[in-house]
Formats: sequence, structure tokens, C-alpha cells
Amino acid sequence: MAGCEAAWQIAERGEKIELYEMRPALLTPAHKTGLLAEIVCSNSLGSENKDDRISAAGILKEELELANSLILSCARESRVPAGGALAVDRDKFSLLVTERITNHENITLIREEFTEIPDDKTIIASGPLTSDNLAASLKAISGERIYFYDAVAPVVMRDSIDENKTFITGRYGRGDDYINCPMNKEEYLTFYDELIHAERNLPHDFEKGKYFEGCMPVEALADRGVDTLRFGPMKPRGLVDPRTNREPYAAVQLRQDNSDGTLFNLVGFQTGLKWGEQKRVFSLIPGLEHAEFVRLGVMHRNTSVNAPAVLDEYLRMKEQENIFLAGQITGVEGYMESTAMGLVAGLNAINLRTWPRESAIGSLLHYLRTTEPKHFQPMNMNLGLFPELPTKIRGKKERAKIFRENALNAVKEFLIEL
Repeated sequence: MAGCEAAWQIAERGEKIELYEMRPALLTPAHKTGLLAEIVCSNSLGSENKDDRISAAGILKEELELANSLILSCARESRVPAGGALAVDRDKFSLLVTERITNHENITLIREEFTEIPDDKTIIASGPLTSDNLAASLKAISGERIYFYDAVAPVVMRDSIDENKTFITGRYGRGDDYINCPMNKEEYLTFYDELIHAERNLPHDFEKGKYFEGCMPVEALADRGVDTLRFGPMKPRGLVDPRTNREPYAAVQLRQDNSDGTLFNLVGFQTGLKWGEQKRVFSLIPGLEHAEFVRLGVMHRNTSVNAPAVLDEYLRMKEQENIFLAGQITGVEGYMESTAMGLVAGLNAINLRTWPRESAIGSLLHYLRTTEPKHFQPMNMNLGLFPELPTKIRGKKERAKIFRENALNAVKEFLIEL
């Protein structure tokens, strides 16, 4: 996503650019196609600012919209129902991105692995699954790398879900975009016990335990305690079962995964369990006893640099200023965050500029630049990254409104100057 966004921003400003993509000649452990911006994890690109509910993710999307983001535009054209979130049909989204990149007169798409970092001005936007050869070249000039693990959630066929054991509603009755699988206490404890004892695909010893906190495998969350899931992905709060008029003890939510509505993914159930164990354990979820799993979860390594030690405020390598990094490899986490870093790197490759601190994009860049290197961890966009307001505002909703107003005003002015 970040590489396509960077290429698009540069090309739209009249510059010629060569974009390297190693797929389909060389696939990663998670990718299956040669399409650009192929989504292999959740199909949700995060919340949007709707119905007076303002979020950091929504502010970031509004900033990207102001900057004519390719990725955001394609996402909105391929969206599927997901309540207040922007979720996409994976295939349609990637096809749109691929078509627009390949049809742009200023972009030359080269289908081969890029391994050696040149002396020319270059943007590395190789994503969390950077090839070993390119990662070795990057390590040679950065000297610092960190690893964490990302895990993909399973997807099931809609018509294989037992509707007699599920109910449809959004949390607190907002919409009807989610299928909910309720559990009583006995069902939950049985499921929990089987989950924590299920056989896992363990990482190599030297990389063990480097999970990103915001995308933990469901079994790793369960290891923290018997009730952890009931306050996380299986939280029943706001989900009233119409058959009982009560909230269940726990619940698993399923979200639409394609525009036809034939596929649904298990929300928050990214996992690294062995495939046979996934079918066995997840079939214990009420309504999924006979579910047809069209995609099972996989765990794969994400690679990112230690940004505060390696990058400057423009996303350039401190030791080699002709090299820019973009996307998740910079140390941000999330589709839109990665896209934003692609946009920044693309624009900075043409004209070095400092993004306004009040903006969501500027706040992400500030985090990457100022965090103590020994404490650095990949980060999603959140309200806590915005600069403190001069006057203390008690309500989170009111603070978010002010953050949004300040951010959008700053970005509009910045883009005019740019």
C-alpha cells in the first residue's frame, strides 16, 4: 500500500518513477497473488468519522482524502458493510490499485525482486514481509532491526454459519453488519480451555514473543488469563441477543469480508494455531460447528526498523539521505498509517517539508522521531499521539473534535503551501 501511494503521489506531480514489485515471481509466506496492495490480514481499514463519532483513525483518513490518496480512494470504491469501519472487498481493492498504477503514464512497473540499495534517490516500501535479500541490504545500512509477529484471522463461508445459533446486530444496536455467535459461561470455558491447550506454530527461539500489542494472536491473548478474551475480541458488551434480551457471557463477531457478502471473517481472531487445530477449536464456537473455512489463520513475520535511531523527520535514513522508508517498515502499524507514510515519503522525495505537528500524519511522524529508541514499538494512530491542548478538555469526544479541527485546518494550509 505504501509503495503504491508513494509512487502515485510522485507520478501525479509529473515525475517519472520506477516501481519494483517482486510478486508473482517471488511470493511471501502470506501473499497469494501478484496484485499490488494485496491484503492478507484484516479487511478492515479502521473507523471513519460518522454520526458525530470522531476517532484518530477517522481524522487520519480525512487528511489522506485531502491529499488525494490513491489507497483511500480505491478502498472507498471497494467497500463492504462494516458499521462505522471502512472494510473492503480484498480482490476488488487490489485490482483497482493495480489498474491505476499500471495505467499511469509516469509509472513504470517492474516485476522483479529489488535486492541492492542504490545510490540514486530511492523509496523502500517493501512492507512487513520484506524479502530476505532486501532485508539484508537494509540491515547493512540501518544496523538496527526489530521483529514482531502479525497473525491473520480465518474466513468462513456465510452459508455455512448456523443462523439458528447466531444473531445479527452491531454493538449497541448500531446497524446490522455483524453476525454474533453468543456463548454461555460453560461454552466459553470449554472453548477457552481448548484454545490455550491447542497446538501452535511457534516462532523460532531467537524471535519468540515479539508480538505487536494491537494485533495479538487470540491464543496469545488467552494466555493472559481466563477473562482476557471477554474484555477483548469476545467482549459481549452492547450485544443484546434478541432471543434472551440479554447480553451473552461472551460473543464472537463475524464481519463481512467481500462485497457479495458470501465470506465473513472472525473479528479479532488472528491466530497462529496449526490449521487442523483451528478447525477443531473454532468449530466449538456456537454457529460455526459446521462452518466451511475458506482461509485459515497464518502467522508471519513483520519487519520494521527502529525508527528513532534510523530515520530523520522526512523518513530518510540518517546514514544515507538518498534512501527514504515508507509504510509499516518505518514502525507504524495499520493500513492507513502505512499509506500515510507512503504519501509522506513520496512527497518528501520531491520536496522536503515538515508536516504540521497538529495533524494525524504529523503526530505519527513525531512519534517515530522522538520515542526513546530502546523503548520503541510499532504504533497505530490514536488520540494520545496528538499534541496536548493548551486548555484541558475533560470529555474525550470534545477533545477529539478539537484535535480534528486543528488537524484538518493545518493540513489544508500545508497542502496549499506545498
